[in-house]
Amino acid sequence: MSAEFPLIIIIFDYLLGMIMWTLVGRFGLSIFMHETSDFFFMRVFVKYTNPIIALFRPVTPAFLIDKLHPLYVAWFFYMIRFYVMPLLLGYSVMGVLSFPLESEISLAIYDIGNLLFTKNE
Repeated sequence: MSAEFPLIIIIFDYLLGMIMWTLVGRFGLSIFMHETSDFFFMRVFVKYTNPIIALFRPVTPAFLIDKLHPLYVAWFFYMIRFYVMPLLLGYSVMGVLSFPLESEISLAIYDIGNLLFTKNE
């Protein structure tokens, strides 16, 4: 992966990707529990995503219900990663797996699956 992209692009994409997936995780968890829950992961998601959601509050529509705010903000990060970064940095986008973070995760899952299925044979 490092041969395809400069290290700074990978680090920046990882940062944006972690923020995006944390926002998606908060939305997913908020379906099942309240934001003030004592559950550890919910407290962490709320603590780390509240400043980001507050930053995007001026562009968040007023009609949007509160539970959807994390997903709406995550959409911005997705759009930045999918359209703005390739445009500014000059690399092509060929799908979701062209993102460095998701590509690395998919390769790791493939390797784990390959190890599990080759041991059984």
